[in-house]
Amino acid sequence: MAKKTKSNAALNFTKYVKWFWKLFLAGVLGVALLFLLASWGAFGEMPDHTILENPRTNLASEIISSDGKTLGKFYFKDNRTPVDYSELPKQLVEALIATEDARYHKHAGIDARGTLRAIVKAGQGGGASTISQQLAKQLFHGEGSKNTLGRITQKIKEWIIAIRLERQYTKEEIISMYFNIYDFNNNADGIRSAARIYFGKEPVALELHESAMLVGMFKNSSLYNPRPHRNPEGTMNRRNVVLAQMEKYGYITAEEKDSVQKMPLSLRYSPESHREGIATYFREYLRGFMKDWCDDKANRKPDGSKYNINSDGLKIFTTIDSRMQAYAEKAVQTHMPRLQAEFDNQNTPKRNPTAPFLDLEGEEIEDLMNKGMRRSERWRKMKYDLKKPDKEIIESFNKPVQMSIYSWSAEGNEIDTIMTPMDSMRYYKSFLLPSMMSMEPQTGHVKAWVGGMNYKHFQYDMVKQGKRQIGSTFKPFVYATAIDQLHLSPCDTLPDTPFCIEKDKYGNPEEWCPKNSGGKYGGTRTLKNALGNSVNTITARLMDKVGPQPVIDMAQKLGVEQDILAVPSIALGTPDLSVYEMVAAYSTFANQGVYNKPVMVTRIEDKNGTILYQFNPESKDVLSAETAYVTVKLLEGVTESGSGMRLRHSWAKNVPVYKEIITGYPYEFTNPIAGKTGTTQNQSDGWFIGMVPNLVTGVWVGAEDRAAHFKTITYGQGASMALPIWGLYMKSCYENQDLKISTAEFEEPTDLSIEVNCLKYKEELDKDRIKDFEEPEIDF
Repeated sequence: MAKKTKSNAALNFTKYVKWFWKLFLAGVLGVALLFLLASWGAFGEMPDHTILENPRTNLASEIISSDGKTLGKFYFKDNRTPVDYSELPKQLVEALIATEDARYHKHAGIDARGTLRAIVKAGQGGGASTISQQLAKQLFHGEGSKNTLGRITQKIKEWIIAIRLERQYTKEEIISMYFNIYDFNNNADGIRSAARIYFGKEPVALELHESAMLVGMFKNSSLYNPRPHRNPEGTMNRRNVVLAQMEKYGYITAEEKDSVQKMPLSLRYSPESHREGIATYFREYLRGFMKDWCDDKANRKPDGSKYNINSDGLKIFTTIDSRMQAYAEKAVQTHMPRLQAEFDNQNTPKRNPTAPFLDLEGEEIEDLMNKGMRRSERWRKMKYDLKKPDKEIIESFNKPVQMSIYSWSAEGNEIDTIMTPMDSMRYYKSFLLPSMMSMEPQTGHVKAWVGGMNYKHFQYDMVKQGKRQIGSTFKPFVYATAIDQLHLSPCDTLPDTPFCIEKDKYGNPEEWCPKNSGGKYGGTRTLKNALGNSVNTITARLMDKVGPQPVIDMAQKLGVEQDILAVPSIALGTPDLSVYEMVAAYSTFANQGVYNKPVMVTRIEDKNGTILYQFNPESKDVLSAETAYVTVKLLEGVTESGSGMRLRHSWAKNVPVYKEIITGYPYEFTNPIAGKTGTTQNQSDGWFIGMVPNLVTGVWVGAEDRAAHFKTITYGQGASMALPIWGLYMKSCYENQDLKISTAEFEEPTDLSIEVNCLKYKEELDKDRIKDFEEPEIDF
């Protein structure tokens, strides 16, 4: 009986063993089948070999300056620019491995030990996902399913993809891909954007505490957001956990850990949005340029589709120099608050009941505001997008709403307030607006472009889009035409007496008799002295000698695009032209009569570095080298003794207008400078265009509406509104000797036959000179 019992027990045990192995093998086969089905796509699409080689990620197009700096990016959702493993600092990689996957170099995509630990402890002992699995999730699945079965199938797919990734790529490539794919929040997609946005530097320059903070954000970038008013304390705690992990695995010493954990986050938050950062107006111009380039059928991908600047990772190499662009923006930001403060001081309700407008009656102001309302973006959206009736739209313009408005004096240049949209329109019309462009005359390369003072609040670009009356900056076209046709010399003299061009002589319907500033006449002046002091009667005499049409022909050969009416009054600057056109035209004088069309883009590459576009220079001979040089010598008189002489002297420090708005004075330039100021009727527009042999820079300042302007020419002339920006900018450029901005004389032609050095010129100037702040120019 006992033997039978033992035999039965042995049989039962054998049966159990067989069942165990059957179940075990069935489980193994089931798991294998599960993985096989997943790899075949039974649980959802799986990436094939081709997709693994080229994962579908949106890459921002990068705008690169001539000195190799990133000016900005074009992207719709993902502000991502990939970096190679070689561009990642050692401590950044070590921080990632220590925190996310300590056995990274010991597995082939799946960490069996970590997975077993996670199963046994039900996920309480830490996650089991390797860096390769997290990359697989980021690349192909995102957040995934929220139900248990969905999570299991997703995890299986991640395992398969992770193994495939390990076969396809090196460990270093997987690390760089993971850093490049992760969203660090605040438009910081990928490590390069994160390093630039949070610390204002490239990844390779990250320090240990910065690397640890960014790696800490991998846990949850929304939760561990270092920005003020978000979670800086939690982010610091998470950073310190990363540092502890690095010390645990021997990447840093305990002393290093303790020292760095005491450091603050040291953020240098620099948001990268389309409305913020450097060269915003230029970048928006470039967006239009790139749209046209992408729409051109000659520029297509190999598969025939159009390039997308927001997702195809193009590299756009521009002529803008990031240093010069920064100097230009700083010059604007330094001068304009002082100029605006004085303008506001002169336009208080007590001093000017119709502020900021002058010379307008109530009905005229109402009409101006109503026109502005109907041209506004708010009107367009309500009228055409929301299909609102006019009455409802008009009512909405008079209802107070919460808004952020621009202010020079506020922190961040913004104030949160409540006002009606109509009041905000009038408020914005009180601002004086700047624009500026700087260009190399020999190449046409545009080095700096400032279309306004704040793109977020003033989006109309006044470099190329905006066209305004140019005042006396047009006069050199008249002088150049006279030199070209009549072989005149700067030393030739003309009488400074009242002068008229009779009715109908050049299509003028009435007799044209321009007046000098202050009604002052008498004696004779050399052409150099006349242009330097912007004497209207002598410009009118030259216009009478050559006629309006040849002057227009000259201007258009110099790159002026606008149609100009052939009447004598154009001599004093009645046409509306852009800063872009004027700088290009003046550059021809500095370039010995050769016009170069402005160049902003030198080449475009795809994400792999293949050149898709390379610019071809557009040049043409417009003037003889002699005519160009003589015109330049005339323009030198402006800064030697005329309306631009404040660039050189230093004796006016105590003159009120200098102390109030001539920002940066004294400039005390001693090198040759050719240039011209311009001031339009009622001081609505102030211009200065200045040239040295290898750089031409134009500046315009004025309000949106011509009715908003300074009351007196002392403050409203180009030498007060625009010239200080030029002076500040050029001082910064000269301080940076790496830029190699010339201080030399303009090159003299070898066959010069026109006299430019007048022996009696200095004696005449000493006799006739009128200090520039006492007799500013006027153009009408």
